[in-house]
Amino acid sequence: MYSQIDANKRKTWLLIVLFTIVIVGLGWVLGEAGGIGNGGIVLAVMLATAMNLIAYFKGDSVALATAGAKQIKKADNPKLYRMVENLSITAGIPMPKVYVMNDPSANAFAAGRDPEHASVAVTTGLLNIMEDNELEGVLAHELSHIKNYDIRVMTIVIVLVGVVMLLSDILLRMAFRGNGNRDNRAALVMIVIGVVLAILSPIFAELIKLAVSRSREYLADASGALLTRYPEGLASALEKIAKHDQPLKRANHATAHLFLANPFDPHVAKKFESMFSTHPPIEDRIAKLRGML
Repeated sequence: MYSQIDANKRKTWLLIVLFTIVIVGLGWVLGEAGGIGNGGIVLAVMLATAMNLIAYFKGDSVALATAGAKQIKKADNPKLYRMVENLSITAGIPMPKVYVMNDPSANAFAAGRDPEHASVAVTTGLLNIMEDNELEGVLAHELSHIKNYDIRVMTIVIVLVGVVMLLSDILLRMAFRGNGNRDNRAALVMIVIGVVLAILSPIFAELIKLAVSRSREYLADASGALLTRYPEGLASALEKIAKHDQPLKRANHATAHLFLANPFDPHVAKKFESMFSTHPPIEDRIAKLRGML
C-alpha cells in the first residue's frame, strides 16, 4: 500500500510538469501568432503564477462559499467536532475548521493550502445516514487529503487547467483573425496550429485533471483506512453513498473534484460516464478497501 501511495505522488508531480510544458508551449505559439515572440511565454507564465497565488491563498474560501458551507463550533455538533478532533490528533495534524452544508446529498470535502490552514465540510445528508464508524471513515479520508497536501496540489492543477483553456481560446481567436504582417502561407500555418492546439489542449488538460483527481481519491482512501485501522468503515460509507445516489444541490464543476464522491452523480455506474468522472468508480474503491482487510 505504501508503494502505491509513493507511486501516486510521483505521477501527480509528473502531470503538473506536463501541464507547465503545455502552458509554455501555448505561450510560445501565442507569441508567434501575435508577433510578440517570447512575450507570449512571459504572458502565459505570469498569468499562471498570478492565478496560482490567488488560488493558493483564497481557494478554500471560494470552495466553501460555493458549496454553501457554514462553520460550526463544538457546541453546535459535539459528536462531529470531537470525531474530527480525535482523528486530527491521531493523524498528527492541527485541528481543522469544521463546516456543515445543509444538503440532503451524502458527501464531504476538505479544503486548505496546508494542515495549518485547513477545513473539513460535511453535508447534513451524510450526518443523517452514517453510523459512527462510517462517519469516522469519511472524516479520516478527508483529513488524509489535508495531511497528504492533496488539496494544494489539486487547486494548482485546476488553476492550470483554467490557464490552458484561456490561452487556447485566445490562440483560436488570434488564429482566425490572422495577422496582416504575415504572408498567406504563414497565416494558414498559424491557423492550423492554433485550431489544433485550441481543440486538443483543453481535452488534454481535462484528462490530466481527472487522472490527478482519481489517483488522489485512491490515495486518500488508503491513507484514511490506515488512520482508522478499519477499512470497512469507509467501504460501508461508500456503499451507502452509492445507494443514496443523490446529487448535491449546489454542485459545481470547478469544485467537483474536492468531494468524497462525484457531487453530480455519486454512483457512476456506466463505463462511458466513468471515463469522464472526477472520481474513480465507487465499486473499485470499495474493492480496494476491502482488499486491505
